[in-house]
Amino acid sequence: MLASAAVNTQSPDIDALISRVAHSRDVVFIRNGSEHTAAEAAAHLKRKLSAAHGRITTAEQFIDVLATRSSWTGIAYRVRFTDGREVESAVWLRQLLREIRAVRPTAPAPTAH
Repeated sequence: MLASAAVNTQSPDIDALISRVAHSRDVVFIRNGSEHTAAEAAAHLKRKLSAAHGRITTAEQFIDVLATRSSWTGIAYRVRFTDGREVESAVWLRQLLREIRAVRPTAPAPTAH
């Protein structure tokens, strides 16, 4: 399935963000006034990333440049939760990125000799 396939990027964080979007449940993505499923949103983000031709290399660039607003209209993407609350996708994606990074194992600190 396209929405769950990994994207070849230089950042595992971008891949993880797109995967989290693809697997989000009970979330509606709003782009230019139209509602989209998680799978549709992830596919759209993959297309935008592919069209960037490698110019986006960090998760922060991905969020700031590609994943938060329409390149055609400039209108911010939004996410609606089951309780009816809506937030801009930038807020939600930054939270997802914090969660992704919080559970990632970190390398042990180097020891002094």
